[in-house]
Amino acid sequence: MNKAMNMLGLAMRAGRLVTGEEAVLAAIRSGAAKLVWLSEDAAGNTKKRVTDKCNHYRVPLIQASDRHELGHAVGKSERVVVAVTDEGFARSLTKLVSESRG
Repeated sequence: MNKAMNMLGLAMRAGRLVTGEEAVLAAIRSGAAKLVWLSEDAAGNTKKRVTDKCNHYRVPLIQASDRHELGHAVGKSERVVVAVTDEGFARSLTKLVSESRG
């Protein structure tokens, strides 16, 4: 999972990441979001909104361990949800996560 977190930081530096609940939901609705990361310690309402939108628009969703880890990965303070807007980054991240989960 460490490699995936490093790649998430690279996507942020490349400008291919959207952070914050409202910005992520807008990216999902517009079709810009290719992959969404949601922290496991997000509020119940946030989890439901993001999960429902991802399911409806068929955007893959990955659970991060917590908001501190997700924020640290993108070089920000705590982050609950981020969306990857680049297809290449999304593919690579999905592959890294599936490899780490075995």
